[in-house]
Amino acid sequence: MSRPLERLTRMPGAPHNAAMHWFGPAFERLHPRLQALHRSGGALDGQIGISTGRGLAGLLGRRLAERLGIPTDRAQRGFRVDISHSQDAMRWHRRFDDGSELLSVFRPVGSYPHGHWLESTGPVRMRLGVDLDGGGWRWRLLGLRVGGLPTPRFLFPRTDAYKRIESHPDGERYRFAVAFSWFPFGELLRYEGALHAVPAESADPVERVVT
Repeated sequence: MSRPLERLTRMPGAPHNAAMHWFGPAFERLHPRLQALHRSGGALDGQIGISTGRGLAGLLGRRLAERLGIPTDRAQRGFRVDISHSQDAMRWHRRFDDGSELLSVFRPVGSYPHGHWLESTGPVRMRLGVDLDGGGWRWRLLGLRVGGLPTPRFLFPRTDAYKRIESHPDGERYRFAVAFSWFPFGELLRYEGALHAVPAESADPVERVVT
């Protein structure tokens, strides 16, 4: 049986880390399990689905996935993400069961609701707003740079990404989805899943965000 998310493996970070400080009083609007994850960090794993579009959309989706380090040779894969916090950043280290890895560092600017986050993932730098709804968290793309150069948004796929808590027969799960679409081709790439907490004994050694 999966472990309740409030018992997520504790990771390093100040009591009032970047996420808590950025949200301020709105932090309490997150589901209690999401609050725990973004207060203390933790590790999640499970099976995820990975899909690309058809025809040209599929070709573009596979190229995008390759740039991001997401394997597309199988429709389902084992997946794990380790989350840690510091006073000025969040770190998300994603691992796929073929050994592929995807590391993102998020740095806050301003505060909710008018501020944003700067995500660094490989050569891509995204400026992201946040919408809160029903205890969940949805990212909103505001701008991006690729290789250090500003990129018009119409030249980059539309990004739809969210996270929320769902009830399952074996306990509550962390549901997430990340999808990229581009007019007029439609959806290029999507990966999504419902993850559970990793027991403390299998957590990673201490990781800190280098600032």
